[in-house]
Amino acid sequence: MKKLIGMIGGVSWESTALYYKLINEAVREKFGGLNSAKVLIYSLNYDPIVELERQGNWQAVAETLMTTAKNLEQAGADFLILGCNTLHKVSKEIENAVNIPFLHIADAIGDALQKSGIKKVGLLGTQFTMEEGFYASRLQDKFQLEVITPPIEEREAIDNIIYQELCLGKLLDNSRKTMSRIMNSLAESGAQGIILGCTEFGILVKEGDSPVPTFDSTILHAGKAVSLALE
Repeated sequence: MKKLIGMIGGVSWESTALYYKLINEAVREKFGGLNSAKVLIYSLNYDPIVELERQGNWQAVAETLMTTAKNLEQAGADFLILGCNTLHKVSKEIENAVNIPFLHIADAIGDALQKSGIKKVGLLGTQFTMEEGFYASRLQDKFQLEVITPPIEEREAIDNIIYQELCLGKLLDNSRKTMSRIMNSLAESGAQGIILGCTEFGILVKEGDSPVPTFDSTILHAGKAVSLALE
């Protein structure tokens, strides 16, 4: 590999472990043998960050991530990824804090959706991701996608699944059924595909749970990181 991937992780560590696995599997598949990726991971403590999110103190969140990004740059990372959809709310602050590229997770999703020919897509993630506009607006403005989300009761249910279950490594069959029901409803509302816009969703959602194609943010983001590292 020509480039060192710098990853802001630990948000949560469950999905960070999945990123590490996906990135290294992609490198091994391409080069064979004992080849693995060059990855520098700064694993944060997620609990205080989630508390700041709930307080609406996004400036403090941004400062934490900016400091982490600078540390990764100083340690030799050639570009950065952030293993959390929600925290991309402060992506501009991260980009402005460093002089190396920042690979935005929504761009990996948008590229895949454009190539698939999909125009209308359902977005699932934390309530922050689904409701605060930073994610959907990027997809709309940069990739001309129509983005829809579930009603409030379902957004709350998904948020609970993420923070109270998936981030804690809990996989409940009832929650998987809930996700499947929500994805079916979005498809009935015209969604041609579903964005799994939480990096932990791949732990729970399986093939066949959705009646339309799913676009897993973790898989697509990790794949883009490997491609950039090999350029």
